[in-house]
Amino acid sequence: MESLLAVSHLQTAFDTDQGKIVSVDDVSFNLKPGETLALVGESGSGKSVTALSIMRLLGKSSRIDEGQILLEGTDILKLDDRQMREIRGNRISMVFQEPMTSLNPVFTIGYQMCEAIKLHLHQSSREARATAIEMLRKVGLPRPEEMMNEYPFALSGGMRQRVMIAMALSCKPKVLIADEPTTALDVTVQAQIMRLMKQLCEEAGTAILLITHDLGVVAEMANRVLVMYAGQVVEEADVYTLFDDPKHPYTRGLLKSIPSLDVAEGDQLESIPGSVPARYQFMKGCRFYNRCYLATEHCKNHLPPLEDKQEGQLARCWEVGRSGEGAVDETYG
Repeated sequence: MESLLAVSHLQTAFDTDQGKIVSVDDVSFNLKPGETLALVGESGSGKSVTALSIMRLLGKSSRIDEGQILLEGTDILKLDDRQMREIRGNRISMVFQEPMTSLNPVFTIGYQMCEAIKLHLHQSSREARATAIEMLRKVGLPRPEEMMNEYPFALSGGMRQRVMIAMALSCKPKVLIADEPTTALDVTVQAQIMRLMKQLCEEAGTAILLITHDLGVVAEMANRVLVMYAGQVVEEADVYTLFDDPKHPYTRGLLKSIPSLDVAEGDQLESIPGSVPARYQFMKGCRFYNRCYLATEHCKNHLPPLEDKQEGQLARCWEVGRSGEGAVDETYG
């Protein structure tokens, strides 16, 4: 099956007072029709910058230095701004972490939805209004006809997020990028929103690139997982393999930090010491070196490649397969 979205060796950099800082470095992945690919990692790992690079929504101080982004065979990095506007919101859409930064506070919900529908689907005002109302109904919003006349500030966080999903899916995009779509919502609403998004995408055959740090959401939603650390992909596997047999020490640390119901009273959650290094602090070797219990001098001085550790599972680590599974199963302590 051909990929809808193919990202190859993507490198995104920012111009700062410290000079050029690479935020996303050599990131590659493929997204197939109907597939959900989760991009996980701590804050500062480069997940959102990867998404904004794909959407070409980077700021003036940032740029894509290397790589290729193919959307149904079209390299979108070679498109001009007008061509990109035709694709954005039509063939590829994005749901942002905080809808109030995406919804215009001075226009009604109906106006904002209808403008996108008329632009991309070439519908009349009456047809666009009917399409918008139907999408608001599909995402479970009450009184969709009246909701069309509401302003974003009049809606709750969960309702605004449903509006964003309705807007993103109203033109039936091939690819939906969801960047932490439920972070600001309570747990009950989070589950509803995620189930709703998955259901609507399955109905339309839309592929999802899901960006999150919530591994519970990953387990429920994803087919495959990419783990990012310090701007690089450090592990890639299908969701079952990743949870059953993670290879990279960073992935294992993330999984061990998940709360469990069978933890004994008084036990503390395990954590990975330290934090993601600032971009200008990168070493020439493995970027996880200063936090890793398996690190050696070789790791410090040589960057490991992302290579196949077993069928279909990639990891960026010198010690995986060299020290044996027992060594990798150690805790961080």
